[in-house]
Order: sequence, then structure tokens, then C-alpha cells
Amino acid sequence: MKKTLVSALTTALVVGAASTTFAAANPFSDVPADHWAYDAVSQLAADGVIEGYGDTTFRGNQNITRYEMAQMIAKAMAKSDVSAADKALIDKLAAEFSDELNNLGVRVSNLERNADNVKWNGQARYRYWSQRYEQKDGSTKKQNNDQLNFRLEPSAEVNQNWHVNARIDAFTDPSKDTDATVKLARVWAQGDYKNFQVKLGKLPFFSTETAGMLFDDQFSGAQVTFGKNLKATLEAGRWNLNSANKQSNLNHATGQMGDNAANYQGIALNGTAGKLYGGAAYRHFNSNVFKQTTGFEKNTDEANIWSVGAGYTFDKNWNLYGAYAKNEKAESDATAHNIQLNYKGAQKANKGSWGAYTAYRYMGQNVAFAPTYETFLSNGVNNVKGWEVGTEYVPFTNVTAAAYYFNGKKLDNDRDAELLFGRVNFWF
Repeated sequence: MKKTLVSALTTALVVGAASTTFAAANPFSDVPADHWAYDAVSQLAADGVIEGYGDTTFRGNQNITRYEMAQMIAKAMAKSDVSAADKALIDKLAAEFSDELNNLGVRVSNLERNADNVKWNGQARYRYWSQRYEQKDGSTKKQNNDQLNFRLEPSAEVNQNWHVNARIDAFTDPSKDTDATVKLARVWAQGDYKNFQVKLGKLPFFSTETAGMLFDDQFSGAQVTFGKNLKATLEAGRWNLNSANKQSNLNHATGQMGDNAANYQGIALNGTAGKLYGGAAYRHFNSNVFKQTTGFEKNTDEANIWSVGAGYTFDKNWNLYGAYAKNEKAESDATAHNIQLNYKGAQKANKGSWGAYTAYRYMGQNVAFAPTYETFLSNGVNNVKGWEVGTEYVPFTNVTAAAYYFNGKKLDNDRDAELLFGRVNFWF
């Protein structure tokens, strides 16, 4: 690989000057805009590894030649200070475009082309919650929690179209110095084809149209996504209700029932149009747990949730997003909505980069079952409405630090709820 990097560095110095000559006689076919390489190069660009075309843009909405793609890969190969995840992307791209790279003078040996099919990335992180919420007698209950988490995310190539992915999590409570709890959180097979993707197994469960306001978890089943600018997603399987917010009505009812998983079916549409993006979804759950859940219709064993969300990117620094959702089978705490304004963004590969946001959140516990917001992942602060602000900073390459603050009211009793959250991530 050292020889490859030296060769790539030499190539990167002459690629710019040679581009006109090679492009005029380019013998290679175009790379379609929905090719997997676009996502890989976009990720490398977001991480600051490459800059796309000479004007520092990456035109992901149009075809480019395989030679142009190889140019960008050659520049990426010349970089030595990259994360393990980015290096894995570069190696995969180099294998795909090895002929074009060889034509440029960048040697990719057969051994390198068939490098280890299993790629690894992961993170170690520390999280801290400091909560304050008002009691019935007017006093304030205080609770502090912290957690260490080690995560591994392997991806194994089966063939040109299929991969097997997984996520392994280990959690421990540093305040008690307990042994870590290790679990295989996800494992699924993924097939990628032109404008079509299928996932099978225990796979990510994320409410894309609401930016995770409702769900950021995993479910066991199948997912099919098709389309280009407008994508449709169909899902079906079983979702473990123990994943619901730990202090929600749903979680309490789950502890009383023998079956902790609900049957699940869902459909979602998501798309982009210039600077505007958004989507809508409908999800249906069926379980006897809902019969024991406070705030649901009498004797119902269903949760029927519809949701919409949209966002607008004003420029490279500013983005505004909003979402709304409702559970038609819940009689109380049945709606959730969120509006969030983002400024810039922390890029883990870009030391010194940072971002900040402000948001208003209304989180009904009978619809926002497993939200992505880390200010709602700890006991006590749930089923609330209020304001939240946060910031994230990259003090060192592949190290991020974040702080979030929420201040609001409980929905069921209008008592004060407050939370301060901190996190440090080490990415590899």
C-alpha cells in the first residue's frame, strides 16, 4: 500500500495538468449518477478528504466519466491523514476503478484489489446527562447519569451488489464500574441495484421524513427502497417495544405483557427538489401491549402513526427543518412536532469545524416512541415540550465534543423539566 500511496501522490501532482488531454480521448463509459461510487465520493468530500471538481464542487446530479471519477480517487489515495472509515471507502473505490487508475499511472495490485472484504469502523463515546424536573410538591428532583459506549460496525462484501452489515454495542456505567453489556444490535444483508435497494435482517429503523423525531432504533424484518429523486420505502417486520422511551406509558405497559414485540408495517416517501427536501410516512403497529397503555383508545391493539416533514437549505451554513406526527389510535400525548434551525456543522475529519442549532420540540410519548434526540434518551425527561440549543466541535481530527441543553414543561402536568447533556466521541 505504501507503493500505491507514493504512486498516487505523484499522480495527484500531474492529474490537473493532464486532465484536458486525457478527457479528449477518454475511452471509458460514463458513471451514472445513481452509481454507489457517488455516495462514497460524497462522503469523502464531506469528510474533507477530496474536493470534487476543480471548482471544489461535486456534481452528484449528473453523469461523469470513469476517468473523472478516477481522478478524484487518485487525489484521495494521495492523502495519508484519513480515518479508517474513509480509507475503507478509498480502497473500495480503488478496486472498482483500478483499470482507470492504472491508466493514470496509479498502480493497484491484484492483492490490493482483493483486499480484506470485511471493513471495520466504529467509535468510543462518553455521554453524560444532568436532569432537573419538578415534583408534585414543588420540589426539584435531580438525577445525573453517565455512560461509556464502544461500538463496532463491520461491513462484509458478498459480491458486486450484496453486502452484510452489522453493529455491535458494548455499554457500561462508569460511576458503578460495572461490567459491560455487549449486544449484537443489528445484522442485515443489503442488496444495492440501480434505483433499488433491499435490506433483510435486523436493520436500522429511522423515521427519515421527521429526521428521527419518532424512531432511531432497529427492527427485525425487511425493507425495500426504490426510486431516484423521489424514493419510496416499504417496511415490514417486528419491533421490540422495550426500545420505547424508558419512562413512557408504552414502556410501562410492555413490562406487564408477555410479548414485547409488535407487528409492524410502514410506507414512506422522501425526496429532494433543489434546496427543498422532505417526505411523508404511515406506520402501523399491532400488539396487545397497546391495550394496557394509558392514553390509547379503549381495547385497541393498534398504533397508527402518520408523519410529514420538510426542510430548506438556504446556503452552506444555514438549514431549517420542521416535522409533525400523530398517532390516530392515541387519545392523549398523541402528537409530536419539531422545528430546528441549524448553523454550519461539525465534520469529524476537519479539525476546528463546528456547528450549532436551536429547536422547539413537542414530544408526545404515545407517538414519539424512540426519538433520536439524546436529550430524551435518559429517564425523566420525556413527554415534554420546550426549547433546546446545542453545539458540537471538533478539537482534534476524528474527535467530536457536543453539549445540548433543554428547558421546558411536562405535557401531562405542566411541571418544569430541564436537562443538560454532554458527549465526547472518538471515531476510528
